Amino acid sequence: MNPIIQTLENLLGLVGVEPGARPIGAFILIVAVVAAVLGIGFRIAVRRRWMRPTTAAFWLFASPWIFGFLLFTLGPMVYSLGLSLFHWDLISPATFAGFDNYTKAASDPLLGQAIKVTLTFAVVSVPLQTVLSLGVALLMNIDVRGIHIFRTIWYLPSLVQGVAQTVLFLWVFNPSYGLVNGLLGAVGIQGPSWFGDPNWALPAVIIMSLWTVGGNMIIYLAGLQDVPTELYEAARLDGAGRIREVWSITIPQISPVIFFNVVTGMIAAMQIFTQGYLVPSSTGSANGGGPGNSLLFLVYYLYQNAFRMFQMGYASALAWILLLMILVLTALMFRGSAFWVYYESARPARERRRAARVR
Repeated sequence: MNPIIQTLENLLGLVGVEPGARPIGAFILIVAVVAAVLGIGFRIAVRRRWMRPTTAAFWLFASPWIFGFLLFTLGPMVYSLGLSLFHWDLISPATFAGFDNYTKAASDPLLGQAIKVTLTFAVVSVPLQTVLSLGVALLMNIDVRGIHIFRTIWYLPSLVQGVAQTVLFLWVFNPSYGLVNGLLGAVGIQGPSWFGDPNWALPAVIIMSLWTVGGNMIIYLAGLQDVPTELYEAARLDGAGRIREVWSITIPQISPVIFFNVVTGMIAAMQIFTQGYLVPSSTGSANGGGPGNSLLFLVYYLYQNAFRMFQMGYASALAWILLLMILVLTALMFRGSAFWVYYESARPARERRRAARVR
């Protein structure tokens, strides 16, 4: 154990703190000491005029976030990067491995399957969520009596996420008594096994992801209500129909909102875990990745290596591979956004560049 932590725990034991609560108490004590040191330091800096009071106040109020970021985000990231260069099973001493974990990843067939499943889910589910949530937002943007009730009804399902959502859809897609197969049987169609079928497990999870379109619908609705009505009035005077208005006015005007939802949705889809963890275990699948590894998502495969096979170094390497994939996808989306995302503030500069090319 770290000698500083051990010393703090011993001090807490002297004042009567129970052994089980000493690690938490040591952590709280460290946070309190750091906060006190920062407060005193800023006070001295202001009194000696090393720093203006407003600047000191800014850093004082920002320091909890900065401290939390360093402790809970940047620190673990740096630690995992270093750990990816070692072999460690949580029990034996860590041994330096260099880039062996990354070399292993390059030839790991299960990693290839996990990347394939994750990318398929992201590439299919995000466009479906985008189209459906935007379509619902267009319907909910109509000014009729009681429209707020319908907006609420569409939004409420997005409050049920994670474990609760997965448990609900385990019943919906149950092959014996589930709602979907019951409806299919009513019209004479034999429903599949869904989560027990390698061909239908991933499509079922993709359908499950559409349950939360209400959250994006609210964001799109806010963007739609910011579109100037003068643009629609001018289009109607020119004889534009409803579809033309949506295609030529609405979508370009809210393209930054669409881009935001697509980027955040893609990042979230690449990190899907709950469904890959709960569905196979709830359906009695002997394979943790579902039938035929059809639900072996990358984050779940990372979890398996870390907390079931105790290959902490390899799991850390997988985490950095996932981060690299997300960064590449995000960079490609930002690069492609120049061709379809419309920013009003960027219009003058774009017109100047176009005029310069003409000259």
